[in-house]
Amino acid sequence: MPIESEDPKQVVLQVGAVLKRLRKEKQLSLDDVAALSGVSKLTLGNIERGETNPTIGMLWKISKSLSVPLMALFSAESSVNVSRAGKGLRIAGEEKTWVIEPIFHHAGDEMEMCRAYLQPNSSYDPEKHHPHTTEIVTVMSGTVTIRVGQESHLLHQYDSIRFCADTTHSYINQSDEVVVLHILMKYGG
Repeated sequence: MPIESEDPKQVVLQVGAVLKRLRKEKQLSLDDVAALSGVSKLTLGNIERGETNPTIGMLWKISKSLSVPLMALFSAESSVNVSRAGKGLRIAGEEKTWVIEPIFHHAGDEMEMCRAYLQPNSSYDPEKHHPHTTEIVTVMSGTVTIRVGQESHLLHQYDSIRFCADTTHSYINQSDEVVVLHILMKYGG
């Protein structure tokens, strides 16, 4: 299941409601969002009704087409929030080798944070992000190679990298341990 949580059905319903609200705020039809995102109208309708559990790839395409941060699709606002590792919302990639845990996003913010877990001996090739998105990654445990365009960068525990994420990039874990990353996304520059 792509979205995991203590109550995944509730999260799927929430994402659907937020997607519908954002789409209507931008005065877009399902056909419009389908054309912009490359996600079918049928799938978008199913997401809005909470009838399907979207993958991280679909969510990236949708957020990019709506010009909103990925975490804007998961609205949970409060004046004080605590994010505990391994608790709450988890979003898995297609093959479950890549899992992210949203940490913080506040409506109107141009930044969001998440924890990411890359399974041993695996890689993840995310969708290109919104134009002018900066990604800042810190390795919390393990060793990872991050490829940005044609350049590869080997990072060890507590190393950080910053790059423009609207280009091709990938994460490669060639070890036998899970790599844990802290990722900050800054939209629009």
